[in-house]
Amino acid sequence: MNEFLQHFRFAQPQWLWLALPCALLVILRRGRGADSAVKFSYLGVLISLGTKVRRTALSAGLPWFLVALIPALLGMARPVWRNSLQAKSASGIDIVVAFDVSLSMSIDDFVYQNQPLMRMDAAKGVVKDFIQGRPDDRIGLVLYSGQPYISGPITLDHDWLLQKLEDVRLDILEEQGTAIGSAIAASASKLDARDSKSKIIVLITDGASNSGKLSPLEAADHAKTLGIKIYTVAIGTEDGRVSRRIQNFPRQEFDLPTLKEIAAKTGGEFYWAQNLAELTDTFRTIDRLEKSKAQSHTIVEDTELFGGFVGLATLLTVLGLLSMALQPPPTP
Repeated sequence: MNEFLQHFRFAQPQWLWLALPCALLVILRRGRGADSAVKFSYLGVLISLGTKVRRTALSAGLPWFLVALIPALLGMARPVWRNSLQAKSASGIDIVVAFDVSLSMSIDDFVYQNQPLMRMDAAKGVVKDFIQGRPDDRIGLVLYSGQPYISGPITLDHDWLLQKLEDVRLDILEEQGTAIGSAIAASASKLDARDSKSKIIVLITDGASNSGKLSPLEAADHAKTLGIKIYTVAIGTEDGRVSRRIQNFPRQEFDLPTLKEIAAKTGGEFYWAQNLAELTDTFRTIDRLEKSKAQSHTIVEDTELFGGFVGLATLLTVLGLLSMALQPPPTP
């Protein structure tokens, strides 16, 4: 009952006041019937006339019309079923995760439940938690190896974005290498098109830049002019075990000074995660540093119910008219 009262209401309750004169009219009509009976002195005439009046067409339809007034008045008062929803707007923070998918990300120098874990799988799991923990932020995904690829445009549809993240694999891009500068430039171009108060790039890499036409520091300078902050995250250990799969590909170790300078130039932070716990803590720290409250507002949705009441009133009126039409004439 309480739930019903919370949701059901009349949008125009002033029409319900018409019930008072209608009720008064019914009372007066019944009173007139009683008064009329005393005007006749001859009982035979009274009985004959009373029989004729009761059999008139109007008398047959009047009860239906009176009952029809009830749903008609309720319908005029506009009954509605109201639902109030709390909605949140985007927080104003746009984030692009630039994800290294070079072959070196297959190195399994991380450990999860006493089992070797590839750098890529470790990063995917932590990024997934990061996205799920920021439901009010617009987030995009850029993959890169020897060239960048915009896998997920900046969006609030995190379910779709998480599916794109789940699809990330090592051979998703043909050109091998690590083009950090190009990845920053591609991420910055997507953020530059956005009108937001805060623009963030989270750059994940496990090596030094060895591909692309734009150097990482040049790309960082460009990002700085656009008001973009870059958090750089180096992932893996220096002595990570190299699998046979990547032994024949040129590979450079971490360029930590460059990653630090990229972060410093743009007002971000540099992190080096050498195990799963450190990687998890890194993203939790970034999550705490880049917090913004989303604006909340109430959306009221009213479902109109008057149609049912008007339909019932119409049906009762039609039944009243049928009763009048089918009523036989009074006998003389």
